[in-house]
Amino acid sequence: MGQPEQRAEGAGPFTTRLTWHLADGGTAVWESRLARRRGMLAVRPPHGAVSHHVRADAVSRTRLRRLNVVAAIAFVIGGALFTAGAAVAQFGAADATECASIYFAGGLFFTTGGYASLLQVINAPRHVPGGEGHLVTGPWRWWSYEPARVDWLSTFVLFSGTLVFAVDLLDSFLQGLTARQVNRLIWAPDVIGCVLFLISGHLAFVEICHGRLRVRRHDLGWWIVAVNQLGSVLFMVSAVAAYTRPATGSLVNADIANWGTLTGALCFSFAGVLQLGEHS
Repeated sequence: MGQPEQRAEGAGPFTTRLTWHLADGGTAVWESRLARRRGMLAVRPPHGAVSHHVRADAVSRTRLRRLNVVAAIAFVIGGALFTAGAAVAQFGAADATECASIYFAGGLFFTTGGYASLLQVINAPRHVPGGEGHLVTGPWRWWSYEPARVDWLSTFVLFSGTLVFAVDLLDSFLQGLTARQVNRLIWAPDVIGCVLFLISGHLAFVEICHGRLRVRRHDLGWWIVAVNQLGSVLFMVSAVAAYTRPATGSLVNADIANWGTLTGALCFSFAGVLQLGEHS
């Protein structure tokens, strides 16, 4: 923005909050999640006046709002389908192929939500040198490579996790597999996808807490991240319980596997509902 930086905050190589001195004696504060989700940064006038938010232009705000709605609704529907699939599996209301079909449909919505989240990061307004406390709208892009940004890395890992889950869900349609084949083709991708979801959630906490893990009770974004991470933990519990014992051909614990998926999916649906309220 042309003025010396007053403070940079974050964790490791990631910067999640920047504070600048403005020419008039005030300060401008850029926060990663606030800028990419709501298209805003905070400006405090000189002499201790109350800060206000400076918004990006209408083009950026419209982009962010539409992508946010797409991602949120996709996670709500995907979570609901996974919940239905787990309920059907637990209570024996359908055969394995029908369960796999429900899960696969849910996976398509999860992948859509993951990519929409990545697009929101890629097309978020940026702060630039000489910006004088403003956000600048760039041209629309379908892809970028920005691993030095924690928001990009978090959403890219999330999207990658949904793609790995797609492998697991496709392989679920295969029949006549041995226990070892089930573990290699279905269980292993499931676990890898869960690990990627957990990593994504950790990076999201780094972004919203600026590298210091803490509870932010009045921050909607924090609650969205926390509920999603709880869902990821429950998915991991489900995946561990779904390991097929080669000696017996049975799961470690089918009840835990189904209930872990069901409750984890509910978390993602609920977080999607909350996300609908996080817009510019």
